[in-house]
Amino acid sequence: MPTTATAKSDRLQGKIAVVMGGGSSNPEGGLSNGQAVAIAFARAGATVVVVDIKREAAQVTVDIIEREGGIAFAMAADVSKAPDVENVIRTAVEKYGRIDILHNNVGIEYMGDVVDTPEADWDRVHDVNIKSVFLACKYAVPEMEKAGGGTIINISSTASLKFSDVPYIAYNSSKAALNHMTQIIARQYAPKQIRCNAILPGMMDTPHIRTLYKDLPADKFKEVMAGRDAKCPMGRQGTCWDVANAAVFLASEDASYINGVLLKVDGASSI
Repeated sequence: MPTTATAKSDRLQGKIAVVMGGGSSNPEGGLSNGQAVAIAFARAGATVVVVDIKREAAQVTVDIIEREGGIAFAMAADVSKAPDVENVIRTAVEKYGRIDILHNNVGIEYMGDVVDTPEADWDRVHDVNIKSVFLACKYAVPEMEKAGGGTIINISSTASLKFSDVPYIAYNSSKAALNHMTQIIARQYAPKQIRCNAILPGMMDTPHIRTLYKDLPADKFKEVMAGRDAKCPMGRQGTCWDVANAAVFLASEDASYINGVLLKVDGASSI
């Protein structure tokens, strides 16, 4: 079972990476998928711009990277707002000269079906989950074209592929749209040497999940997590490092001919 990210390497040496959603949603600690990706990118040699809606959350990730000898820079942005996203991309280019890697990791959900979900919550989920990626790519792709190429990694979900007994229709539909956007961008910009792939995590033991169940009594929480583990064919949920290791691979030259892929990281749970 992976417990740490890929060891330090030169797989991304000299690359400039922007990680949208690089902070943690859990005030009690524990690494989110976005934090683990940012740390893994830095361990592989990249300079990382860590973006979160709260700058202090991004700074926590930057502090971890810098303690390990890496280079990182924290920024605050509401990724559903065009001026914020444009400012992130512009600042990254002004500071480091280009963007080689764009990693879109932001995602929220609302529990409700097609009847129960309020219009405002439907709009908010789609603004955060899909509009944010549209905006990030809108501003980053021209910079990648100028630089002669780049790679985009979008975090989707296996919930985008199938029915779930938990009613998250806004989340599921936004992630399904993200899958298609990923492949359209991949095909359109392949001649420009810009690759665009998506990672589809399955059941993951992350701070976000633990925050969702934080109000449960300890025994009930343990029961819920054990139930989630039992639903996975490998007998455990994935970790943030499972996602981070996949992201480092997709961002590296090892994946130089992989484009438009929806990479499931789910221990065969979606089969």
